Amino acid sequence: MGITKAQDIVPNQNFEQLDLEITSKGEVRSFANQKGSGKVCNAAAKDDTAEIKITLWNEQCDQFEEGDKIVIKDGWVSEYNGEKQVSTGRNGSIEKKE
Repeated sequence: MGITKAQDIVPNQNFEQLDLEITSKGEVRSFANQKGSGKVCNAAAKDDTAEIKITLWNEQCDQFEEGDKIVIKDGWVSEYNGEKQVSTGRNGSIEKKE
């Protein structure tokens, strides 16, 4: 499977690897539900094919800033109000590229 491009992701499916650059980052918000509480932050990122929304959870909100080049591995694609969003999902990871 290898590296996926932003234009090729499909909602409600996982992907092996997505290489992106964060273009903007929203406000960090707190949340609480039956599963627990924490922080969440929306960001936008792009590759050479498209721009996409990213959801950052908890410590991820503090680890990444606008302009960072990132790699999401074993991520998940969801859809909210008709827009695709990627996150690390349950089993994925996100890290900064040097």
